[in-house]
Amino acid sequence: MKKHMIALDLDGTLLTDDKKISERTKQVLFKAKEEGHIVVISTGRPHRASINYYYELGLDTPMVNFNGALIHHPQNRNWDALHNPLPIRTAHKIIEACYDLRVNNILAEVLDDVYIDSFDSKLIGFFDEIEDEAPYVIGNLKQKLEEDPTSILVYPEEEQVQQLRSHLDDYHAEVIEHRKWGAPWNVIEIIKKGMNKAVGLQKIAHYFDIPKDQIIAFGDEDNDLEMIDYAGVGVAMGNAIDELKSLAKHVTATNEEDGIGAFLEEYLKLKVNTPN
Repeated sequence: MKKHMIALDLDGTLLTDDKKISERTKQVLFKAKEEGHIVVISTGRPHRASINYYYELGLDTPMVNFNGALIHHPQNRNWDALHNPLPIRTAHKIIEACYDLRVNNILAEVLDDVYIDSFDSKLIGFFDEIEDEAPYVIGNLKQKLEEDPTSILVYPEEEQVQQLRSHLDDYHAEVIEHRKWGAPWNVIEIIKKGMNKAVGLQKIAHYFDIPKDQIIAFGDEDNDLEMIDYAGVGVAMGNAIDELKSLAKHVTATNEEDGIGAFLEEYLKLKVNTPN
C-alpha cells in the first residue's frame, strides 16, 4: 500500500456535533498511522483550539490553522512555518466599515491572542466551549489592535451579511479572502488573499514528498473547497454542503456516523477492531 497523507478538517468532519472524536474513527486513524500513513489536521480554528485534538491523536506532524494563514509544526520550532497575516492598514479599514454598518461585534486574532471590540458573553462563551483558554483583550479595535491580524471575524446581523460581503469585494478583493460560517453564527471570516487549506496541504505534502494522488482530504464546509479540490482523494462528509459534495470525488457518512473511519477502513484496506 502506498503511503498516503490524510488531512482532517475538525468541526463537522473529524469532530462529532458535541466536539468529540469518536472512538471508532480514532482507532482507525491510529491504525493508519501504524501502517505508515501521515495524518494532519487542517482547520479554520486557531492553534489553541485545535492542539488538544492533535495530542489526542498522538500526532507529530505539521498543522494547518486559520484556513492556511498559519502553517506550522507544533513539535518542531525549526520547521519552516508560514504565518501570513492581514496588513494592519487593511484591517483598520475593514474595522471602520464595520463601525459604519454598526455590526454586532468584531473580533481579531493575532495567532493565539484574541481582541474583541465589545464585551459579549455569548461570544466569549462560544470560544470557551471550543478551547481551554484564550487571552482576551476587550476594547475598541482601532485602538487596541496594533499588529497585523491573522484573521478578523465579523458578527453582523443576517440582513447585513450581503452588504458587508459586497463592500469587502468592492474595496478589498485584491488583498483578502472572506467566507461565511455556517449556522448558527452569521460570521464573516477574513484572512489574507491567497490563503486556504490547499496552500497548507501543498507545503506539508512537499515536505513529506507525497504526490497529490496520495492525499486524502475530508471536509464539510466552504472553507474546505480548495483542499478537497486539490487532494487526489477529496472526500465530502455526508453532512457537507451541496457545493462540496459536487466537487468531491467521494462522499462518506456524516460526522455523527464515523464517516472518516468508515471511508479509511475501506479505502486503505485497514483491519481495525473498533467498537460498534
